[in-house]
Amino acid sequence: MSYSEQALSFTCEQETLFGILAAPEKPSALGVIVIVGGPQYRAGSHRQFVLLARALATAGYPVLRFDYRGMGDSSGNQRDFSAVSADVQSAIGAMQAKLPAISRFVLWGLCDGASAALLYCHETNDPRVAGLCLLNPWVRSDASLARAHVKHYYVDRLRQREFWVKLLKGKLARAALAGAWRNIGLMIRPISSVATNHNQPFQNRMATAWGEFGGHIFLLLSGNDYTAKEFIEYTASDIFWRKALCAGNVQRRDLPNMDHTFSSAIHRGQIETLTLTWLEATHAP
Repeated sequence: MSYSEQALSFTCEQETLFGILAAPEKPSALGVIVIVGGPQYRAGSHRQFVLLARALATAGYPVLRFDYRGMGDSSGNQRDFSAVSADVQSAIGAMQAKLPAISRFVLWGLCDGASAALLYCHETNDPRVAGLCLLNPWVRSDASLARAHVKHYYVDRLRQREFWVKLLKGKLARAALAGAWRNIGLMIRPISSVATNHNQPFQNRMATAWGEFGGHIFLLLSGNDYTAKEFIEYTASDIFWRKALCAGNVQRRDLPNMDHTFSSAIHRGQIETLTLTWLEATHAP
C-alpha cells in the first residue's frame, strides 16, 4: 500500500515537539507510536525506526515517531525515560487529531522506550492504548546488573583456561576480584516485591502497569544483549513479575543471535516481520 510521510509538530507543556508521521493511503484504525530509547532521536540506531515505520505503513498501519522534549528537533529541557509520559500523551493526541479515524494505539518501544511505554500506562491508564510491543526493556539496578554479570560473564570466565592460569599466577588484578565479590554480594540481595515496596521505584511501576494492562503485550528479548539478560534476571527474582509475564495477554519471543539494537539489516527485517505478524494476529479489525 502506498503511504506518505509528513512532518508533524505539536505542543507539550508549552514546548514544541516534532515527529514524522507515516500515513497509509487507507490507514487502519490502529496507530503505532514509536517511543525511542534515549538519549536518541526519532530515526533510531541504524535508522531502525525510519525503516520500521515505512514497513508498517506499507501494511496499512499509520506510524508516528517523534522526539521527546529536549531531544532532536523538539524544544525544552532534556529528560530521561521516566519523565516523558506527557510527551507520549501529546503524541497520541496529535496523531489522533491528524487522523481522526484512529481509535486505538500500540506503543512500540526499545530499551528504556519500552520502559517509558509501561510508565505511561501506569500514570495515565489511557484507554486508547490497546497494545504494547516491548523490546529489551530497561530495568537497570545495581542488583540486576550484578546478577547478569555473575551469570553471563563470570560463569563463562570460569570455563576459560586463561582465567585459571592468571588466577594461579597471581596476575588477576585486585580491582577485578573486588568487583566480582561486590557483584556477588549485590546479586544475593533480595529484590523487593511490588506488593511490599512503598517507595515505588520505576521497575515496580513498570510491573504494576504490566499486571494491570488489559491489552496485548509482545515481548522481544535479544540473546546477545545484557539489557535483555538483566530483564530476565530481574523478573525471575520477583513473584509479581513472574506472574505478570505468564499472563494470557503476553506473547514472548526470544531472539538468540540478535543484539540490543538489531544492528544487521537481516535482524531489523525480522523485527519488522515479527511486529507486523503480531499486529495482524492480535489487532486485526
